[in-house]
Amino acid sequence: MSIGAADGSLAHGDWNWAFGRKVGDWTLALVVFLGAFVIAEPAPYELFLSPVLVIWAVFGFRLNRYLLPLIVLLAIYIAGGFLALTQKAEPVSQLLYVVVTFFLALSAIFFAAIISEAPERRLRIIRRAYIASAFVAALLAVLGYFHLIPGSDAFLLYDRAKGPFQDPNVFAPYLVLPIVLLYRDILTEPLHRSWWKAAILLLLLLGIFLAFSRAAWGMTVFAGLMITVVSYITSSRGTPRLRIVSLFAAGVFVVALMVMVALTVPDINQLFVDRGTTLLEDYDAGPYGRFGRHLQGLYLIVQHPLGLGPFSFAYLLGGDEHNMWIKGFTTYGWIGGFAYIALAIWTLVAATPLIFKPRPWQAIIQCTYVVFVGHLLIHNVIDNDHWRHVFLIYGMLWGGIAAEKLAVRSERLRATTLVPAAHGRLPEMSRPA
Repeated sequence: MSIGAADGSLAHGDWNWAFGRKVGDWTLALVVFLGAFVIAEPAPYELFLSPVLVIWAVFGFRLNRYLLPLIVLLAIYIAGGFLALTQKAEPVSQLLYVVVTFFLALSAIFFAAIISEAPERRLRIIRRAYIASAFVAALLAVLGYFHLIPGSDAFLLYDRAKGPFQDPNVFAPYLVLPIVLLYRDILTEPLHRSWWKAAILLLLLLGIFLAFSRAAWGMTVFAGLMITVVSYITSSRGTPRLRIVSLFAAGVFVVALMVMVALTVPDINQLFVDRGTTLLEDYDAGPYGRFGRHLQGLYLIVQHPLGLGPFSFAYLLGGDEHNMWIKGFTTYGWIGGFAYIALAIWTLVAATPLIFKPRPWQAIIQCTYVVFVGHLLIHNVIDNDHWRHVFLIYGMLWGGIAAEKLAVRSERLRATTLVPAAHGRLPEMSRPA
């Protein structure tokens, strides 16, 4: 009877654990999925993730020492933002901006922590939810662009597709990571298993094209080329490599054909000519254009060590920074600016070896890494301190960094345990008293 009771208790406990894990997995998926819907701030993403952070912290949210660089540098970055508010005549009115940044920084730490505990499972969940959200966002953008659904104008801005985002220049970069994930699958998986991924990929590519975001176009090309090279280098020799080259060539042909077909639509053709064939727009050139403001921003940085606070740069010069490196200093002060640069460099250096590590989560990390590098490049022409997916990418990479450290430590502990056993004796700590 006692054995039966024990078995029943164990089974009940196992069921509770399995149910709790399932709820946690679905919650994580929903958090990531909501990242595609940012019409206003705070967005549904923040409103849902806020209680999730609290609940997860109570029921098993754990940090490890390998996440310290991420935590410390983000803390300094946010501290700089709050300190910069003291330079405003009415700091309370701008407080929400820094609070949102603070929350997004917490989200990066959250993703990194939970990924480091179970990298294969949780990265797979994030991947699926991200692709699903990108599919919905791109579908709304494309249907809205061609006015195939009621209220189509809600998904457009200046005749550019923006989907459920505030800005086409945020919507389009959001699609790049799922594009790269799907593209890598097509390169490396049997075609009969990836045909539906090709269909989704074409939809995402059409969405990013109709957004007419030159930065996103460039980032997509860069990330696509980079993941092709990385996949080629890390694949087995022979047929798989030939397959990668062949599918890359076929992919270039298909995308070029899709663009040519799209350009037969007069409105698309005209907007493509206006944005795609002109290197500098009117708002880019001149002393108060995008790049002229970059130079003036450097002078402001030198003159204001504590920063200017949110929106002050635009008030003074008539436009936003459009440069993440400069905005790091103007909005978050010297300490925030240098902290962000340190975080970007540290992440890049620490994550680079991961793309060559044969782990079950290697493919996702490879895709995340190349998209991260792409975002660092477009930092030079756009400020994205409130892009939810950028903080998700930081969290994914640092989760992978910490997971690798934990895996290596576990392997070493296992090796030290097995060596004495191989010589016919128990480890010292296992001997009976």
